[in-house]
Amino acid sequence: MERPSMTSPDIIVIGGGIAGVSLGYELADDHSVLLLERESTLAFHTTGRSAALFLETYGNLPIRALTTASRSFLENPPFDAELLSPRSLLEFARPGRSDDLRAFYDEISALTPSAEFLTEPEARELFPLLREGYAESAIYEPGSMEVDVHALHQGYVRGLRSRSAEIRTTSGIVGLTRTENEWTVTLADGSTVAAPIVVNAAGAWADSIAESAGVPTIGLQPMRRTIFMVGAPDDVDTSRWPTVSDIDEAFYIKPEGAQFLCSPADETPTPPSDARPDELEIARALDEINDATTLNARHVRTSWAGLRSFVADRTPVVGFDPEADGFFWCAGQGGYGIQTCAALARVGAALVRQQPIPADVSARGLEVEHLEVGRLR
Repeated sequence: MERPSMTSPDIIVIGGGIAGVSLGYELADDHSVLLLERESTLAFHTTGRSAALFLETYGNLPIRALTTASRSFLENPPFDAELLSPRSLLEFARPGRSDDLRAFYDEISALTPSAEFLTEPEARELFPLLREGYAESAIYEPGSMEVDVHALHQGYVRGLRSRSAEIRTTSGIVGLTRTENEWTVTLADGSTVAAPIVVNAAGAWADSIAESAGVPTIGLQPMRRTIFMVGAPDDVDTSRWPTVSDIDEAFYIKPEGAQFLCSPADETPTPPSDARPDELEIARALDEINDATTLNARHVRTSWAGLRSFVADRTPVVGFDPEADGFFWCAGQGGYGIQTCAALARVGAALVRQQPIPADVSARGLEVEHLEVGRLR
C-alpha cells in the first residue's frame, strides 16, 4: 500500500543536489524529512555537471578540513558503491612563481602530508606532455581521487528513502511564511506543506529562497564553470597520468579514457540559470593548454557548463539564521560540494540538533564561526 504523502514533516529540505540529499540523509536518521526539488530530476544543475575530483589541497582551511574529514566516508560508504578511483594531481608554478607555490605547499602539508614538492623534470616525468621550460616547480598530490558523482548522489538518495524520507520533484516554491512555530511552504501547484525547520540547500537559488521567506540574503554569487573535451594522443596510455593545473588556475586538464577533460577554470558571475559553456573561454583555455603542453589540441569534441556558487569568503554557509527562527542555511559550497559533502552533512546535522561540530572535523581546524551566517552581515 502506498504511504500517504507528508504534509507536516519535522524538516523540509529545499534542493535535491548533493547538499540537500546528503544533509537530508543525516537528518533522516532521527527526523521525518521531506525533500523538495524544483526540477523534474534531482541533481540537474550543478551536482550532475561536476568534474568530480577529490583534492585535499584545494580551497581554504575550512574547505580542506571538510575534505579530509570526508575521505573515510567516500572510501567506505554506508551504501553499496565504489565512489573513488585513483587520479593524482599535479599543480605547477610558472617561472617566477615557485616561492608562492612553496608557501602554499608549506600551508597544506599539515593536513596532506603525502603531498610532494617537485622540480620541473620530475613534473614532466609524471605528465610527459608538459612543455619543457613552461613550469618551474610543482606540487604532486598522490592521494587525490576521482569521485563517481552519480553513485554518490544516488547512494544518498537511496539512503534517504531507506530512512522513510519523502522526495518530491517538480516542486517549485513560490512562498514561505513563518506562522507560530513552523514554516508553511507554498508550492507552484498551490499546495502547502509545513515544518518547524526549513533547510535551504537550493544551490544557486539559495538567496532566492531566502527572499521568498523574507530572510536576509547572504550575497551568494553563482559563477559559471565551463568544461570541454579534446582528444588524447593516439596510442598513448594516459590512465595513470595526473590531473594538471597551474597555481593561477588558468586551466586544468584531466585524463578521461581516450580524451582529456579540460576547463578554463572560469568563474563568470551569472544569475541562477541553466548554464551554457562560454566559447570565448574555451578558445582562451585551448591557447593556454597548447602553450603549456605539446598536446596541440584544435578540435573540441563536446562542452557543457555548470554553476559554482560562492559567498564573499568562499566558505560554505551552514547554520540557523539568527534573524529567522527555524530557517537553516546549507549553501555556498562553491566548487567543493562533492568532496566536502560527507563531513559537511554531518556538521550540518549536528548544528540542526544544536550539538557541537563532530570531533574529527573540529580536530582539523573547522570552527562554527567559519560557517555561521552572522559572519556575512
